Amino acid sequence: MIILGIETSCDETSAAVLKDGKLLSSIVSSQYFHSKYGGVVPELASRAHQKVIVRVVDEALNSAGVKKDELDGIAVTYGPGLIGSLLVGVSFAKAMAYGLKIPIVGVNHIEGHIFSTFLMDEHPDFPFISLVVSGGHTMLILVDDFLKMKLLGQTRDDAAGEAFDKVAKLLGLGYPGGPFIDKLAREGDPNFVKFPKPIPSAKGTEKTDESYEFSFSGLKTAVLYYLKKINFQNLDEEEKNKIVKNVSASFQRAVVDALVEQTIKAAKDFNVKNIAIAGGVAANSELRKTMKEKAESEGLKLFIPDLAYCTDNAAMIAFVGYIKLKNGIKSDFELAPIPNLKI
Repeated sequence: MIILGIETSCDETSAAVLKDGKLLSSIVSSQYFHSKYGGVVPELASRAHQKVIVRVVDEALNSAGVKKDELDGIAVTYGPGLIGSLLVGVSFAKAMAYGLKIPIVGVNHIEGHIFSTFLMDEHPDFPFISLVVSGGHTMLILVDDFLKMKLLGQTRDDAAGEAFDKVAKLLGLGYPGGPFIDKLAREGDPNFVKFPKPIPSAKGTEKTDESYEFSFSGLKTAVLYYLKKINFQNLDEEEKNKIVKNVSASFQRAVVDALVEQTIKAAKDFNVKNIAIAGGVAANSELRKTMKEKAESEGLKLFIPDLAYCTDNAAMIAFVGYIKLKNGIKSDFELAPIPNLKI
């Protein structure tokens, strides 16, 4: 079974080809021009997808050595994401599948991230706990099987990646903020400022879904108040550079500690021995290092996809599409984007 995957949920136009679950090609075209706006501009993102999607799909097919008439199905992200961006991918996929007279299957973007570790030679056994952490999402999911999973908890407000971007902006860094903070934090002191842990207190004493939730809005605000307190904008360049490194390290430590604590807690509560991290923030070096150390100390096995499959990509979409089509699950040609699609 040869599957073409298409991903256009945000600002990456991606196509990939999968044969019997094995990746043959993965092409990603990124939209770097958003950095000057300090965030993704939805209208510009959708226009950029329109300009490159034909080229990206052709490149994926050519790189895989596969002709269009050899495809057995097309998998496409239909949510969650930006409505304009999703429309480009879904419309293209439907038109192509209709023309080739092959099935189409809509894939939840989050499911793609959850199973991105299955693109690796080593992947978790079921059941496992998946931490999906990116610019738009921060959630913990109990995965019992490919088609059976349960959302345990998520962020109440900002996603972790969004918090990285906002704090980076406060510190005068570029967009996206995650890579900048990750790099600068290596030269800073993670104990320089004691920022609040971004874990909301659970109501009552009994275990509830709130036990696995996150809240990054207060942490972001704490950074803002700290910078105002020290009059950050009026510091000389040498002092400002020192503060940026130390605040980056302290902020990152608070985020990582919360992500690790909640993930390990969920694994222990549900007696699961395998955990996985996915999404753009899974590329963070401190998160990878700390989660690995904590997992080993608790006797858990950790799985993280290669950096290329942490960020948005069509390879993970193609894999989930392959699983669904193999199980007889497909979509009709009235498939429509759902920007707030739930897991």
